[in-house]
Amino acid sequence: MNPSGSLTPSPRTLDIGSVAHFDSLLSSGAATMHGWHAQSLDLRGRRADLERLDPLGAIFLGCTFDDGVEDSLRSRGALIFPKLRGVPFNPYRGSLYSAAELYEDIDSTEYESTLDARVYQWSIMPGQRTSLDATLAAALHDHAIGDALDELMDNGDFSGNKIVGVMGGHAAQRGTQDFDDAARLGRLVALSGFTVATGGGPGAMEAANLGAYLSGLPDGDFAAALQSLAGVPGFRPSVTAWARAAAAVIRRHPRGTTSLGIPTWFYGHEPPNLFATHIAKYFANSMREAILLELCNGGIVFLPGSAGTIQEIFQDACENFYGAPEKVTPMVLVGRDHWEHKYPAWPMLQSLAAGKVMEDRVFLVDTVEEALAVVAA
Repeated sequence: MNPSGSLTPSPRTLDIGSVAHFDSLLSSGAATMHGWHAQSLDLRGRRADLERLDPLGAIFLGCTFDDGVEDSLRSRGALIFPKLRGVPFNPYRGSLYSAAELYEDIDSTEYESTLDARVYQWSIMPGQRTSLDATLAAALHDHAIGDALDELMDNGDFSGNKIVGVMGGHAAQRGTQDFDDAARLGRLVALSGFTVATGGGPGAMEAANLGAYLSGLPDGDFAAALQSLAGVPGFRPSVTAWARAAAAVIRRHPRGTTSLGIPTWFYGHEPPNLFATHIAKYFANSMREAILLELCNGGIVFLPGSAGTIQEIFQDACENFYGAPEKVTPMVLVGRDHWEHKYPAWPMLQSLAAGKVMEDRVFLVDTVEEALAVVAA
């Protein structure tokens, strides 16, 4: 699977994700734009260049032009996808989200006014799931997010990184042992040189991204951050208060370690956490789940959770069951009582793995330190 979601990856096309890249092509003497795919670029001020170049076979998605240029390009053979009206997000965006973007002005406005909340409200409006305009906008958006994620993996902040996934329930409350354990795991994984990836939501996911983000702090400062968050244990009854508590920690520690969150508006009632430095938020949960599992080339640690975490365990198990031996990655379940008795996923996982290459790559441990030892081996 191609994490970018590219429909037709081809050496015959050239993706242009920045104005600087566009300008570099002009300065190198380009005479034609055949095969160029320009996405969400502000190309105003470049009328002369765009009229000089042959645009036949070029594709422009959500770009901005000087008056009259768009008609000229289209008449000479370019394919232009216009900006969509009435959509509260950019379906052609060229980068992942940040918490600052999704929660802009959260200190002075309520969560319901943020971009994250407005997009969710748009997605659940009556008829949206069957509206052609809405489904097209969502599909274009998810493709663009996948493309941006692919770029980060190939040439950006995560290039060459070993990525360890941390999965767990959204219900873990700040100030509890489960939350602190997940935060300690994220911290230990990051300190060991891995990149942490989570489902990007609250609970154990927030804790793991938090632990990674603050992994450069001394132990005392890290404990103080956990204590300050405990004053607002969860996102209910107020997402605003929950997000503001996280924003206050980020203000005190503005340069944290990078980590990845991959949430979804499908579960829009679960807000994305603010501690993932890179947020790949999708509309389609199935795409989000598949991409998250695909990216975790360093293995996945499954903390105590319920239905969602169990789904992820067996989706990952399916990948390992049928995968090439070189692609099998560690699966570490944390919490013997939880996974043997409360939700007995471990006995089934053992039975599934018996006699397969994955048999010696599944583990049940009691502590996050033991989980780290497995993925770091």
